[in-house]
Amino acid sequence: MTGFLKSREGILAGAILALLIGVASQFPAFVAPANLANVFNDTAPLIILALGQMVVIVTRCIDLSVAANLALTGMIVAMINTAVPGLPIPLILAIALSLGAMMGLVNGLLVWKLDIPPIVVTLGTMTIYRGIIFVISGGEWINAHEMSDSFKAFPRASFLGLPVLSWIAIVCVVAFLLLISRTPLGRAFFAVGGNPHAAVYTGIDVGSTQCAAFVLSGMLAGLTGYLWVARYAVAYVDIAGGFELEVVAACVIGGISIAGGVGSVGGALMGALFLGIVKNALPVINISPFWQLAISGSAIIIAVAFNAASSRTKGRVILKKAEHAI
Repeated sequence: MTGFLKSREGILAGAILALLIGVASQFPAFVAPANLANVFNDTAPLIILALGQMVVIVTRCIDLSVAANLALTGMIVAMINTAVPGLPIPLILAIALSLGAMMGLVNGLLVWKLDIPPIVVTLGTMTIYRGIIFVISGGEWINAHEMSDSFKAFPRASFLGLPVLSWIAIVCVVAFLLLISRTPLGRAFFAVGGNPHAAVYTGIDVGSTQCAAFVLSGMLAGLTGYLWVARYAVAYVDIAGGFELEVVAACVIGGISIAGGVGSVGGALMGALFLGIVKNALPVINISPFWQLAISGSAIIIAVAFNAASSRTKGRVILKKAEHAI
């Protein structure tokens, strides 16, 4: 228990609790179970994307194309739905996952095979994907009346008191916990991020592992693309514009080190929840939503400073032990 309280997840949980208490003192209805369920549902897309971004960052990469991937996949599945309204939802989900994975694979192959820096690759593909949306849609929107009822209903359907969108986020969290803790690929992500040279000597292919991380991130972005478009019943060029920054922010706040090799599923979850609660709480207590940017930016700076301080502390301890040994 003491270890959890001292961990990044424990600190974030305490910060979230303090935030909820502060908001509840001004607006008690905010912490009602039904409203907290709504807040979680609003944050579900961020949670899903943060999980994918986590494995990418852990491998010493970054994926800035996730929001563009989301938008392009969302537009394509919306266009498919308008053309073939009776298409089963499982097939729509399969198409979304496949499209997202393909875009993630493009990122991964460019980083792996051409050795281009990930930030350059994903900035480029982000612009390309946004451009493709404009080309295929002609800049026009697809609105609610053009989408089938079943297409729009799936993420909103309720199961055991929670919308399907929330359940998908929960399933993704559980799946990534198992992936990271129980599979060779999950361990390879951290090995590559922690020390890529040592990983090579253990038989891990650094490039293919990073590529796999991009594919996972892309799959989740594609899935979120359908869920986003169906939930809000609209698809357009600038959908989720700038959302990739929130995704990166959630990971950094959750303790995923941008230097690679350090992070956790719990940290990504807590970081996303923190931002989600801030986003929903500010309007409720009559604080301008524009303050969200300042608060999010401050949280990122504090998180990075905390990570740096932790790293320095560990370094000093090692040196001290070495001095004693001498």
